[in-house]
Amino acid sequence: MQDCYVSRVGRTAALMARRDPVVYEGGRYARALDAAQVRQYEADGFLILPGVLGADELDGLRAEVAALAGDPALREAEELIREPDSDAVRSIFRVHELGARLAELPRDPRLLDVARQILGSEVYIHQSRVNLKPALDGREFYWHSDFETWHVEDGMPAMRALSCSVLLTDNTPFNGPLMLIPGSHRQFVACVGETPEAHYRQSLRRQEVGVPDPVSLRYLAEQGGLRAVTAPAGSVVFFDCNTLHGSGGNLSPWPRSNVFMVYNSVHNRLVAPFHGMRPRPAHIASRRADEVLTPGRR
Repeated sequence: MQDCYVSRVGRTAALMARRDPVVYEGGRYARALDAAQVRQYEADGFLILPGVLGADELDGLRAEVAALAGDPALREAEELIREPDSDAVRSIFRVHELGARLAELPRDPRLLDVARQILGSEVYIHQSRVNLKPALDGREFYWHSDFETWHVEDGMPAMRALSCSVLLTDNTPFNGPLMLIPGSHRQFVACVGETPEAHYRQSLRRQEVGVPDPVSLRYLAEQGGLRAVTAPAGSVVFFDCNTLHGSGGNLSPWPRSNVFMVYNSVHNRLVAPFHGMRPRPAHIASRRADEVLTPGRR
């Protein structure tokens, strides 16, 4: 397969125009968003929907996440990622298979049908995780394009995937909210450097390879600006796989948690990782594209 998005093969960074659609099949595959919302997603590379989940739903999800974070067996598993400078939990992967309520969440029509509409097909879960930012010392996630990593390290061929972030707690200016660069999804940033073997063991704690160079980052930010997703718990953010995003540290005295689910089109199945790398583990990059999601309970 020809690699249309070459990255991490030399010492020179580059900006490459996106070759894939942002919204597939004209946004007519499902009917979750109205025309204005579809246009906004296509233009910005993300969409924020407030008030999607109610208080009871959030209470159940938060309780399940807390139980997972405190599970002694899980604390020794590869699915659990710790903060780079402490023993605190940073992320838990494969959460849609670890908790009952978290298993139902990706199939919720309020979320699933948005993904189906934008991606123009049936979808499956490429990756799920909860990102926990402990009070006062939850560390940053540096700027990056998810697609750059999924393409190079997982073998995702095209930009036909999106992330759905469900805010379990209020995201404020003080607790490290998600930040995005509007319009950055239309440019692929080819990154500098070679990828170490089993790079995920380091990058999930602190990513230093596969991040945009300062010149490209500054250019895209000057073109599109920066947007911090400050929104109450229960809000949902959908963002394109190639939208540059990151988050600062949590300096507030309260923890912050968001659930991320990555929907990938069944027509965008993973191939062998580019540049001859070994595939990352299944809890980070699922290769079970036949597990098509249907609305409702699991």
